[in-house]
Amino acid sequence: MQSRFGALVQRMRSSSLSIGQITFGGFLLVLSIIAITSVANVVATRHLDNTFAELQRLDKVGDLAEEIDRRMNELRLAARDYVTDPGAQSGQVWGAASSLNEVLKKTRIELAPEQQEMIDGVTTRLEAYRSGIARVSDLIASRAQLIETLPRLREKLEAVTEQAADQLASKTLFRAQSDVAAALLGHDPAAAEQSAEKMRAIRIGTPAVRDAVEAYADAVIAISLRERQIADIDRDVLGTEGRLIGRVTKLLRELSAQREQVLSRDFARTLAETKWQSIVFGSAGIIIGLLAAMFVVRRTIRPLKAIARAIRRVAGGEKETSIPATHVDNEIGDIARAAEVFRRTLAEADSAREAAVRALSEQRLAEESYRKLFEGSVDGIYVTTPAGQLLDANPALARIMGYDTSEDLIRDIGDIAQTIYIDPKARVEYQLRMEREGTVREFEYQVRHRDGSILWLSDSATAVRDENGLIVRYEGVVRDITDQRRAEEAIAEGRRVLQLVVDTVPAVINVKNADLRYVLMNRYMAGIFGIEPADAIGRTTSDLMSRYGAAKTDENDKRVLESGKELGFYEEEYEDSSGAMRQWLVNKLPIRGADGRIENIVTVALDIADRKRNEQEMRQAKDAAEAALRNLRETQNSLIEAEKLAALGRLVAGVAHEVNNPVGISLTVASSLERKIAVFAEEVERGELRRSSLNDFVATNRDAASQLVANLNRAAELVQSFKQVAADRNYSDKRIFDLGELTEQVVMSLRPGLRKQNVTLTVDCEPNLMMNSYPGPYGQVLTNLFLNSLAHAFPDGEGGAVDINVREVNQDNVEILFSDNGCGMSPDVRRKAFDPFFTTRRDQGGTGLGLHIVYNIVTNRLGGRLDLDSGSGEGTRIRIVLPRIAPMELAAE
Repeated sequence: MQSRFGALVQRMRSSSLSIGQITFGGFLLVLSIIAITSVANVVATRHLDNTFAELQRLDKVGDLAEEIDRRMNELRLAARDYVTDPGAQSGQVWGAASSLNEVLKKTRIELAPEQQEMIDGVTTRLEAYRSGIARVSDLIASRAQLIETLPRLREKLEAVTEQAADQLASKTLFRAQSDVAAALLGHDPAAAEQSAEKMRAIRIGTPAVRDAVEAYADAVIAISLRERQIADIDRDVLGTEGRLIGRVTKLLRELSAQREQVLSRDFARTLAETKWQSIVFGSAGIIIGLLAAMFVVRRTIRPLKAIARAIRRVAGGEKETSIPATHVDNEIGDIARAAEVFRRTLAEADSAREAAVRALSEQRLAEESYRKLFEGSVDGIYVTTPAGQLLDANPALARIMGYDTSEDLIRDIGDIAQTIYIDPKARVEYQLRMEREGTVREFEYQVRHRDGSILWLSDSATAVRDENGLIVRYEGVVRDITDQRRAEEAIAEGRRVLQLVVDTVPAVINVKNADLRYVLMNRYMAGIFGIEPADAIGRTTSDLMSRYGAAKTDENDKRVLESGKELGFYEEEYEDSSGAMRQWLVNKLPIRGADGRIENIVTVALDIADRKRNEQEMRQAKDAAEAALRNLRETQNSLIEAEKLAALGRLVAGVAHEVNNPVGISLTVASSLERKIAVFAEEVERGELRRSSLNDFVATNRDAASQLVANLNRAAELVQSFKQVAADRNYSDKRIFDLGELTEQVVMSLRPGLRKQNVTLTVDCEPNLMMNSYPGPYGQVLTNLFLNSLAHAFPDGEGGAVDINVREVNQDNVEILFSDNGCGMSPDVRRKAFDPFFTTRRDQGGTGLGLHIVYNIVTNRLGGRLDLDSGSGEGTRIRIVLPRIAPMELAAE
């Protein structure tokens, strides 16, 4: 009996009864109790019936609350997607709101009046929610419009920034713009607005740049404001109203539960009141009713509550929460399975959204990486259409073509086949390869630079096709190989020129390999062997010389292979193809490969037969030239001495002429005085002397004595000057003297020669210029310069002036300026003035040694230097700088 009852209970637990079956069974039980309890329980039965009906209605209210929660969750998800996803449409939000509104209308009809007020509150909250969605829609539309204008404002800002004069401000604007772009990409409106405000704060003097910055910053701030308003509405309206609607449904469920508790207590109280009427049947009815209620609660209310709790946890974000009672085969199982489907759908939607967010992040990262690669590549990158329109280009390509920016290149280039390609056929060949193979690799062609010059480019590109297989664009990379092509052409030209040079060099040039066989031979050497250069390749020297009976060893080549070093130049002789013995100056050096081993031997040989003969002739000519030079030097020394003696002779003649005047006057005065004395003596002897005669005689003697003393003193001075000058010229040792006084003495000896010339001589000497030098050579210098001026500066008796200025340069040097205002010298004469034996008066007895002697005395004996400045018709100016103390070593010369 017990086993049967236990089996029945187990079968009842495991059975899956529908809610209708459970409800109907309990109702039958209640009806049975009512029928058994007779008429006395009619009132209680009626009351129980009402209580049971109320319980049914409360069960339905719970279902409606769950339906409201589900619809509200759908509305929340739709609203969240619409706010966060820029590509989402508002139709889903309005559809979910309409569905929730229909559910609320149906629910209100079935609820009690106090519960209808709650539903009215939910409707009011829903209207506020829908109003918030409408405001969000307006803000999203406004944000989209602002975002559409942002690229145009950014391009305008970049354009005026690149043209701005203030480069520091331009760099700061570019950095601020980059910060704004990064903040917008990261959906950080606060950071974007902050970066825009920083951009506004930058000091900009150009009005156009300031206007562009203000427009761009206003747009960014407006977008950030829309983002913030959307977030505020999402938080303050959508979130708050959604929570309030959820709270109302929660209160509705709690109220239903409280009402259910009230009904239960009323049901118990009714049973207690009627128990005195029917103890047995009442007790049985109570027990049966309690069991039925427990069964209903166990099989319906508890599973529904568990399902409701699970759904709330899922809605709270716990996507992995399991839904109970999904295995039950009744309406509760259907609800549980529907909730499970909802949970899985929600989890999949969240996963899909997270995957979409990750995919979007990865796409942005990939785009950023591509842009960095595109902008930072050193090679040119381009995108063109098959028709020749340039769609995109990186800065490297713009620089290659001579443009500052990619935008300038794209704007100025039209059909690249006409404006870029030098040869349009190259473009046709490029397109044929693309059509046939879909790619080109290192396709080389010529293009026209912006400045008109021609460049060589190496192009590697790929064709991009659409779903129909048609080419829609070309994407490629180009390298500027102009320098490479020029280098290759230069190398080829260099090789050609080198071959020509090697063939035209009048010397033996050849290259042998390690087997001592020729790999290169120039035409000069091939002519010696009587063979063409090409026929000598691969053969040895013995092979070539044995053809005409001559021989030559390869010992020197073997020495190069063994030592691995250059032999240096050495002499060698052997017969050529004509049988003549040839003498050569030879050098051999090794050429090593990359591994350091000797691969070739280069030989260079010069024919030195003519040089040998020339050396002998040069030795003979050298001996003859040295003998002639010795004779020339002896002759030069004789001429120099003769020139010195001639100058001295002219000096003596001038001095003699000058002395002759005072001596002649003195002789005339003495003769006159002698006659006067004879007359006076005769008067004394006759005794006819008168006082007047005596006075005349005394006066005459006084005048004669004065004239004699003056003229004899003049003669004595001239003799003393000549004596001093002659002594100084013959005296070669150093002595201390006053340069001014010595100059005056020399000039005094030169003045007699001025009377035959209409020339004035002016001397200006600073006093107390003491010298420790050689007075004789100094006098020789002044004499030669003076005589040279008289002979050459004033031809045909023309008058002029000669000036001598002596002054101190510094503590150690003095300066003598000798100048005349004569005819001067031509540039050719001035260049040769100090050369020995150069003269323009050779037909008048000139030797050409005067200025040469001056130059040697000044630079050697006196240790000084001199400069000559003269021009045709501008006179001559000679500047001599002498040390106050002549160097002994120069004096020794």
